[in-house]
Amino acid sequence: MKYRKLGKTGMKVSVIGVGTWQFGGEWGKDFSQQEADAILGRAKELGINLIDTAECYGEHLSETMIGQYLKQDRREDWVVATKFGHHFEGLMDRSQHWKPEEVLQQLEASLRALQTDYIDLYQFHSGSDEAFDNDDLWTMLDKQVQAGKILHLGTSIGSNDNLHQTERSTEVGSKAIQVVYNRLDRKPEERVFPSCLEQNLGVLARVPLASGYLSGKYKPGTTFGKNDVRHRHDPEQTEQKLRTVEEIRQSEVPEGVDMAQWALAWCLRHEAVTSVIPGCKSPEQVEANASAANLVEDGHPQAWVD
Repeated sequence: MKYRKLGKTGMKVSVIGVGTWQFGGEWGKDFSQQEADAILGRAKELGINLIDTAECYGEHLSETMIGQYLKQDRREDWVVATKFGHHFEGLMDRSQHWKPEEVLQQLEASLRALQTDYIDLYQFHSGSDEAFDNDDLWTMLDKQVQAGKILHLGTSIGSNDNLHQTERSTEVGSKAIQVVYNRLDRKPEERVFPSCLEQNLGVLARVPLASGYLSGKYKPGTTFGKNDVRHRHDPEQTEQKLRTVEEIRQSEVPEGVDMAQWALAWCLRHEAVTSVIPGCKSPEQVEANASAANLVEDGHPQAWVD
């Protein structure tokens, strides 16, 4: 495994993380605690130390599964990133809550679910600019940093071109940006990444496999079940993406190289990107994701030097 420094946080994070939206049951499968333990346990064996979750992946369900695992493990070995601002109302259904007192309640609920005294990276979760521009919110969060309940603040931008929230990050105390970035969606390269580099913000690339389309598992004509978030994607756009993926496979992916591993390594070559956080449904998928680190070249500006 390779590691990088997450911007101004100074935290050492693996270039491959574990995204855990799937634990909330919206990716075509319900998970048992045993299955979650197996995924996280294998991740640790492979040198992965970054877990990304959120308050609304189930009713704190993903966080609870992670917490059950963490209480059996060494908490200090992990960088745990979670988010605030949303409430799970049902499958694919959220309400938003941004008042400082509401977010404080969310923080306490996340700490209980994760069975920890602190969160390494607490991220504003895809909210509007109006919600972001609330000084009272950031003042409250800064107090939680001072109290040690949060080590660092971050922002998960909902739009992959939200320059406003990115540019205000340093001002509000946010030290990392999470953004959709992959071979099919390169928009952050235009404005978001330059701002991140200017401010020395860490970057977590979410959806690095383009919701699985870049995994190499799906061919044109594939359909998804109703309990899979991809069922809601526009069918024509999905078909076009799958055709584009097939073209990429033939023209860009080296012969003999797994497409998913190539796609993860592709994200990590950008100088702004610290880590990718792909989801995974099994220990075998964790292994496949982790092996992408073997394709990552040395010499990255954020490379961790012991």
